[in-house]
Amino acid sequence: MKDLMGMMKQVSQMQARLKDVQEELARAEIDGQSGGGLVKVTVDGKGEVKAIRIDPSLMKPDEPEILEDLIVAAASDARSKADSAMQAKMSEVTGGLPLPPGMKLF
Repeated sequence: MKDLMGMMKQVSQMQARLKDVQEELARAEIDGQSGGGLVKVTVDGKGEVKAIRIDPSLMKPDEPEILEDLIVAAASDARSKADSAMQAKMSEVTGGLPLPPGMKLF
């Protein structure tokens, strides 16, 4: 019974740490870029777009596809970096405990 109580305490502590990490990630700002830095997209730790910066040299009315592709690439880069940051933080909290595939903690 003592082992069960100890395990419950550890689970409770992990849940509190997960909540802290979730809040930290929600406040994080992660930049992605494309076109050698001509397009930058900032996302939060959940991958929500917060800002887009575009070098004025790319704003050509007759070439919108180039700019559109660069925005998509920068957003994808930012999202990938946000996912990596989330995975790293979750690994810290869970102590490397392997989670079942597809299990999302938030």
